[in-house]
Amino acid sequence: MTFDLTITGGEAVLPDRGRTPCTIAVTEGKVAGIFPPHTKLDAKRHLDANGLVILPGVIDAHLHLGHGKDISRPRVPLDADVETSGAAKGGVTCMIPYLLGSEPFEDIFEDVVAITSAGARIDFGYHFIISTEEQLRSIPNYISKYGAPSLKIFMNNRGGEGARLGLPDIDDGFFFRLAEAAALHGGLVCPHPENIEVAWVLRERQMTLDQDGKGGLKAWDATRPDLVEAEAIQRASFLSNAAGAPLYVVHTSSALALEAGLARRRAGDRIYMETCPHYLTHDVTWSGGDIGKINPPLRAPADRERLWEAVANGDIDTVATDHVHRDITSKQGGIWKASPGCPGMETLLPVMLTEGFHARDIPIERIVELLSKNPAQLMGLTTKGRIELGMDADFAIVDINSEWVMQREDVLSSAGYSIYEGCKFKGKVLHTIVRGQFVIEHGMLVEGAVGTGRYQHRRLLGN
Repeated sequence: MTFDLTITGGEAVLPDRGRTPCTIAVTEGKVAGIFPPHTKLDAKRHLDANGLVILPGVIDAHLHLGHGKDISRPRVPLDADVETSGAAKGGVTCMIPYLLGSEPFEDIFEDVVAITSAGARIDFGYHFIISTEEQLRSIPNYISKYGAPSLKIFMNNRGGEGARLGLPDIDDGFFFRLAEAAALHGGLVCPHPENIEVAWVLRERQMTLDQDGKGGLKAWDATRPDLVEAEAIQRASFLSNAAGAPLYVVHTSSALALEAGLARRRAGDRIYMETCPHYLTHDVTWSGGDIGKINPPLRAPADRERLWEAVANGDIDTVATDHVHRDITSKQGGIWKASPGCPGMETLLPVMLTEGFHARDIPIERIVELLSKNPAQLMGLTTKGRIELGMDADFAIVDINSEWVMQREDVLSSAGYSIYEGCKFKGKVLHTIVRGQFVIEHGMLVEGAVGTGRYQHRRLLGN
């Protein structure tokens, strides 16, 4: 037969086999064959990957896709076009942004998917952020009809805290009912874990001492320290599992929070832990100052090292970006006024290759678990995350030893900056392929890829 695409000469990271020289054949967007190297096959198109490593495409399971400084939803196709350009540049082939709003998601879902589809260069899903009684009642539809089984809740939205995002207050009773609905209908609870009442006390003290916000990242950390994160993780896991639903903890930033989650895991809870690249590479001593304001905050150097240990040994399940593409003007006005968040999709895989594979000898197979296999399994992307027969032909093809430096002018995200400017990376994405179609080719964007991304209807298995 004649295949649509063959990839020869490279080493693919295959399930249960690891880094394996092979020839991969693709037909109709699927992996149609994995053959010994040098196998001669007929194909409409051929890629010589000699000297390169073929990874399953990266899945970013945590990001915010918005419009300008608004992170609630994309408003025009260009929003998706620009951000997925950066994602593809970094080897991301599928993303799952958070859909934020107080209206019923039934009223906006089709429009959001249509806008995203019109611009996206990569595949995508959506998580729904549940904040109202009407949204809570609609959880069965969100899971079954819309294929969005991962349900986020901001545990810190109390006392008007959610007003900044246009969201109402919730409480632990609301959280528990959400978990019950998730358990009943096959969902997964994804909390933003913070004890905001304790944070208010600490914030008032810190702002009294530092009214002008000159204390920078250390001051921000002091207002929302590791204990407010750890306590909320412990509470969320206990309540969610008591209701029968598994828990997926987003953006774990500290050793104390990690240990709280692991304690609940040892107690028998189904709890999965995510961290983000910025918590692995940056801390409160970073010279970039207010640009590094993120929520949860950057922590101490010791927290970074504990998180790397958990990444290596399997305690952490996934690494995702919490990508926010507000531009750098949002960081003005001192640490109290600066907007939290930073872009990260372009650098997710390069960070893990540079700091994980090269600097810490974390096996490439483990990197694949964290960035592809585990997010696919946990988020219900049943055709993604592995290079094997019948799976989507999603690949990040890298020169694993290529060294390069991130410069501001290289950033494709509408954020227009990166916390990694000036950093030297080792490991460069040369080709990104989504369902057999090139999105990045020889390091360059393929313009014809605009609008080829497809919405992924997800279904959880085995949770």
